Amino acid sequence: MNKVKVIISNDQKETAIPKGIRLLIRRCCHAVLLEEGFTDDAEVSVRFVDGPTIKELNAQYRNVDKETDVLSFPLGENGEYDKNLDTGALLLGDIVINVSRAVDQAEMYNHSLQREIGFLTVHSMLHLLGYDHENGGLEQSRMRSKEETVLTKIGLKRDNSYYMEED
Repeated sequence: MNKVKVIISNDQKETAIPKGIRLLIRRCCHAVLLEEGFTDDAEVSVRFVDGPTIKELNAQYRNVDKETDVLSFPLGENGEYDKNLDTGALLLGDIVINVSRAVDQAEMYNHSLQREIGFLTVHSMLHLLGYDHENGGLEQSRMRSKEETVLTKIGLKRDNSYYMEED
């Protein structure tokens, strides 16, 4: 695989982005492309937002009027992508992460924020490459398996703490 440019912006103020998260996101993007055998130069945009912003984006682009944890906006279809005319890199798309929801989910699933943001990034990268889980079944199973494979390879293996404590 060649170069992967990950452009990260923070468009929210309510949650501080911990040190190392930007590097983690770059590692996740690279690991997905490596696992998928992607050999071209690539560009991905990752944007941190708050709950109201992602709710607005979800309503505008998916007609779903609710807050979510992450959105993926693929720029390609069937393995065909636009190119950055200056660099020749393939433009894979945009990932939008709701940081406050990621913090809540990390706590709910009893794992680190790094694991949660890593999962959301890997999940979205697979969407940018054409994977879908919306209809369940084999595609959902395939996507989940790929997510865990990539996360394990970068040291964010799932542990046995995926439970919710009852009050």
